[in-house]
Amino acid sequence: MRAFVFPGQGAQTIGMGRELAEAYPAARDVFEQVDEALGEKLSDLIWDGDIETLTLTQNAQPALMAASMAAFRALEAEGFGIQEANYVAGHSLGEYSALCAAGALTLEDTARLLRLRGQAMQEAVPVGQGAMAAILGLDFDTVDRIARDAAGDDVVQAANDNDPAQVVISGHKEAVERAAAAAKEAGAKRALMLPVSAPFHSVLMQPAAAVMADALAGVEIQPPAVPLIANVRAEAVIEPGAIRRLLVEQVTGTVRWRESITNLAEAGVTEFWEIGAGKALSGMIKRITKDAAVRNIGVPGDIAALKG
Repeated sequence: MRAFVFPGQGAQTIGMGRELAEAYPAARDVFEQVDEALGEKLSDLIWDGDIETLTLTQNAQPALMAASMAAFRALEAEGFGIQEANYVAGHSLGEYSALCAAGALTLEDTARLLRLRGQAMQEAVPVGQGAMAAILGLDFDTVDRIARDAAGDDVVQAANDNDPAQVVISGHKEAVERAAAAAKEAGAKRALMLPVSAPFHSVLMQPAAAVMADALAGVEIQPPAVPLIANVRAEAVIEPGAIRRLLVEQVTGTVRWRESITNLAEAGVTEFWEIGAGKALSGMIKRITKDAAVRNIGVPGDIAALKG
C-alpha cells in the first residue's frame, strides 16, 4: 500500500517547480491557475524572487502548495494519478495540498484558502510576542510535560510531534525560551529557536482559526478520492463536514505527524511518496518507520525514475 504525503512550511526554495513547469504543460498550468486565483504573479516570486519574501507565511503557504500540485499533475500526466495511492496526508499546510490532490478542494480554492490562512496566522499574534523551538532527543510525552510545567501564566505547548526524537513547541516567546532551557536540562540533545514570526499550532492562533472557520464555511469540499489522515486526529477521514472541522482545529492543534505515519504503517502502508519541495518528511518517515520505502517527487528526474 502507498501514501502520498505533502510537505509543509520550511521546505520552500527559490526555483521550486520550475523544471516541472518547463517539462510538463500540466505543471505549468498549476502555477498559472494559482497566479490567477491570487490576482498576482506568485510564480515570479517562487522562481525569481528572494527567499526572505517567499518565506513570509502568506507567500510560503500557497507557493508550497503550488509546487506540490505541479509535481502531482506531472505525475498524473505520466499515469501516476491519485489511484496509485491508498491514503493522502500532509504536514500542516500540506494537508490542503493533500486534499487538493485527492479532489476534495479545487486548486483555486486551495490557493485562496492558504493565502488567507497565512495572513491570518501572521496577524493573530503581534510580531515578537510569539516563538517556536525544536526540541531534539526527547519524546513527545516528555516535551509535553516540560511545556506544561514551563507555561506559568503564559502559553507554551507541543505543536508538532514530528518523529520519535523531534518535537516542536510553540507559544509566548518567554515561555518557549523557558521550556527550551528546561528541555536541555532534561537531556535534550538540542533546543533550537526557529526562525518563524508567529507561534503556529498553539492556542494563540485562535483568531486565525476563527478566520478559517468563516472561510471554510463558504467553500465546497468534496469527499476525497482516498482517505486523508488528518493532522489533529492522526486517523483517516473522508466526510466533508469532518474535514472542514478538522482544518479549523488544525490551526491551533498539534500536528500529530509521528502518530499519523505510525498509523499508516499499521494499516499496511509500506511506501510513501513525498510530493513537492524538499525532503523533510522523508527523513521523519524513515525515523518513524525504518522499513518504509520513501520516494521524493519534486523534479522531472524523479518521475523519470518511476518509469525506469
